[in-house]
Amino acid sequence: MIVLLSEYFSQYVPSLRVVEYLTFRSAMALFTALLISLWIGPKIIRRLQVLHFGQVIRKDGPESHLKKQGTPTMGGILINGSIVLTMLLWCRLDSLYTLYTIATVIAYGAIGFADDYLKISRKDTGGLRAKYKYFWQSAVAITLACCIYGFAKTPQETTLVIPFFKEFMPDIGFLIIPLAYFVLTGSSNAVNLTDGLDGLAITTTITVAAGLGIIAWVTSNSNFASYLYIPYIPQASELVVACTCIVGAGLGFLWFNTYPAEVFMGDVGSLALGAVLGIIAILIRQEILLFIMGGIFVIETISVILQVGSFKMRGKRIFKMAPIHHHFEKGGWPEPRVFMRFWIITIVLVLIGLITLKLR
Repeated sequence: MIVLLSEYFSQYVPSLRVVEYLTFRSAMALFTALLISLWIGPKIIRRLQVLHFGQVIRKDGPESHLKKQGTPTMGGILINGSIVLTMLLWCRLDSLYTLYTIATVIAYGAIGFADDYLKISRKDTGGLRAKYKYFWQSAVAITLACCIYGFAKTPQETTLVIPFFKEFMPDIGFLIIPLAYFVLTGSSNAVNLTDGLDGLAITTTITVAAGLGIIAWVTSNSNFASYLYIPYIPQASELVVACTCIVGAGLGFLWFNTYPAEVFMGDVGSLALGAVLGIIAILIRQEILLFIMGGIFVIETISVILQVGSFKMRGKRIFKMAPIHHHFEKGGWPEPRVFMRFWIITIVLVLIGLITLKLR
């Protein structure tokens, strides 16, 4: 919105053209999302307390978590609202990539909202039934995937980028639809599983989003894209702004979510954040790199799969508790130690992901 206004008024005030610069918009988006989060955060937390939207804690979980019973949840409304509002202000609204990203946050946030609301209002149901939850996740993912493929204008938008290979980048064509489907559903559920410790899911998301933002920037620059042997996608510039929106909104939420948390994001936040990381990775053609950079999300998901599979097949559990961050808590690690070490691992994985751009 601000970009369109600046384009109109710059003919009268030439200095307003600075608003059109990507670096300026990205920086302003980060600070805008941060300030919005810090400003409305206390108001949303108080409202959640008044409505008695408190977190339900598993009795079989770590004993240290029992004191979190009743802590306001559904704080993801704060994150999603900050991201969408800031993108409407600082992104180009005539870009399909902007619309894809906003639609992803809203759609997956709505699914998470329904799940959270049912958990709180009907405690006996345990939230949205798994089959319905996955159905709506799948429906949104397939719709977005079909739109991405249907509106793709160049081969670069359907190219599969494989880390460490600079010459082998096949155009997968319509196969981008199933690939996008698995990335969106997988990433949304992976972040959801990771959201079990104060600050863990949001710091990991912020770090991965920052890495994706850097990749989106070089992808939208013809010189860097050519030098690094990655697809040149001009529209990816709007995803740089989207990533800084995520970072800013995430930092604002972390102010209230850091240990001991005043509010939890709930599924309304975790499903939306996971999906938005997925859609950005798909649009910049770096699905495999998301797998590397979001390694903590992958490990958390695999730990649950192994735990469930082992119990069903052998009647035995591999971990003391899954997802794996609870395993370490059960082993005696304090919650802040688990969070900090997982975050350090994420930083290293994001740096490795960035390094792969040059090692081709």
